[in-house]
Amino acid sequence: MHIAGLPLHPLVVHAAVVLTPLAGLLAVVFAVAPRWRYLTRWPTVVLTAAAFVSVWVSRLSGDSLLNEKPQLRQLVATHEERGRQLSLLMILFLVVVVVAAWALSGASGLISGRGARQTPAAALDKVLPALVVVSAVLVLVWVVLTGDAGARSVWGG
Repeated sequence: MHIAGLPLHPLVVHAAVVLTPLAGLLAVVFAVAPRWRYLTRWPTVVLTAAAFVSVWVSRLSGDSLLNEKPQLRQLVATHEERGRQLSLLMILFLVVVVVAAWALSGASGLISGRGARQTPAAALDKVLPALVVVSAVLVLVWVVLTGDAGARSVWGG
């Protein structure tokens, strides 16, 4: 896959490198600041979905690049493995964020309080924020490790 003669992978990987940390940080804010959930709920879901798509497009374009140039496989083996792991972690992260956005309570931005949400089960108010934070940290760490392995394979070191 190419755009204007350039391989797609180095172009789309920048979206994953930017969107994934932003989604992780916004998800942490959503999880730990119930007062701000009314503002962060849907932006977190949308940004996480965009990060998910960018990571998967990066993975698929990387696989395509390796099919075109199999001589690179040995050079990028660590990067490829971490990219696979990151793409699987993104599935977990997306599911956790969507469930949290649906289930977690939150205040309303309206003075009347209309639109405030109540959690279906009180235990979810403790468990889901922890799951969001843990999955966000995992994704943040893995995107750094994956990018580092890719940069080292291309630029040496």
